[in-house]
Amino acid sequence: MVNVKILKFRDNMKKIIIVLIALAAVVLTGCKSLYGKYERPDVKADGLFRDPVSVMDTLAVNDTLSFGKMPWRQVFTDPLLQGIIEKTLENNVDLLNAALNVKMVEEQLKVAKLAFLPSVAVTPQGTISSFNGNPATKSYSLPVTASWNVDLFGQLLNEKRGTQMLLLQTKDYQTVVKTNIISGVANLYYTLLMLDRQVEILDEMTDLTKQTWDRMKLLKETRIGYRSTAVQSAEASYLSVQTQSVDMKRQIREVENSLTLLMGEPAHAIARGKLENQSLPTNLQTGVGIQLLQNRADVHAAELDLAQCFYDVNIARSRFYPQLTISGTGAFTNNNGLVNPGKILLSAVGSLVQPVFQHGQIVAGLKVAKMQYEQSYNKWQNAILKAGNEVSNALVQYNASAEKSEIEARRIEVLRKNVEETKTLMSSSANTTYLEVIQAQSGLLNAEISKVTDDFAKMQAVVNLYQALGGGAN
Repeated sequence: MVNVKILKFRDNMKKIIIVLIALAAVVLTGCKSLYGKYERPDVKADGLFRDPVSVMDTLAVNDTLSFGKMPWRQVFTDPLLQGIIEKTLENNVDLLNAALNVKMVEEQLKVAKLAFLPSVAVTPQGTISSFNGNPATKSYSLPVTASWNVDLFGQLLNEKRGTQMLLLQTKDYQTVVKTNIISGVANLYYTLLMLDRQVEILDEMTDLTKQTWDRMKLLKETRIGYRSTAVQSAEASYLSVQTQSVDMKRQIREVENSLTLLMGEPAHAIARGKLENQSLPTNLQTGVGIQLLQNRADVHAAELDLAQCFYDVNIARSRFYPQLTISGTGAFTNNNGLVNPGKILLSAVGSLVQPVFQHGQIVAGLKVAKMQYEQSYNKWQNAILKAGNEVSNALVQYNASAEKSEIEARRIEVLRKNVEETKTLMSSSANTTYLEVIQAQSGLLNAEISKVTDDFAKMQAVVNLYQALGGGAN
């Protein structure tokens, strides 16, 4: 008997579904766009990179195995730097949180997928009642309720697709965080190497200015015409170099502290190599413009935000159409004590809700969704242009720093000779004064410091280009 009732219940449910679908079929005409998938719109991607040398501006390189595809271990080959990067990727708080964000969105996607299934609830009930001293009446019910929202007009589908885009976007942001961390560590590491080299130069210059000061004191005592002001100027030059050295050592401590903070560790000294021993890629071909769209995680994330807005527009459109809900209830009950033992009670209800007037909320929601789509498109276009600008700046910085470093190297050679010859002339000729020696030493110091700064700027340009191209293969 129970099986017969269940079969009749199934037949009734089928009839309800057929009737409701037939009623809804009229409004299905013309709403194919509700199910459409996102397609990339036209975007300005030509001439993203300026050639750093050519007056024609546009960079035209067809190298598919370019610098932009190199993994970070091939870009940053210093073993000590690689160890710091690996440790930072394991411990950095921002990267750990980015991974948790991905897991949270994965759970949201599971919820969006489960929305297609019926919801089921079990609510057992039981009562005992007695009136005017009569024997107690026992009633019980074990109902199971199921409700299914039939996604006729794509609302659930678009919500699921939008969540899928959000998941991909969150993974892109995780890649952005990773790329920024690698670039930040490399920049701080090379800054330490630059400061170490500058301290070495200042130590050498400290010895040189001390020798000049001693020479001035000797000449004042042995040669007529040398005044105490000459000795004072030489001493002041010596002390000036010492103060610069102290300032450099302070900066080294601060950079080490910043680097250990990225590593998620208490502040400590950083083991590192030498500036002159670093080997970085010199073939900085970047590839064609479309490659930037593929490698830059933030640009890709901006497009995924655009895709989310596309599905939000579809959701806003779907609210103009009716919602079909089918619910059924099955219960094992004694019907308030009238049936004993219990029987099975089955029921099914279908409803089709068509929005008619909601104070303009549905229309306004669609307008807002469309405007948000336009805003997202503008942000995506700007992200592409910004990425191209960053690549161009990095290429210009690299070429300019390399050229300046070569010029500074020749200038240092000239100034070294100038210092030696000036010191020789000062010892043998009365026409050469202490002021010329100090000026020659100061010029040499500035040239050596400038060359180290230019070498660092060239390394920094490589790091910036690695970051601007999306971090390679990571």
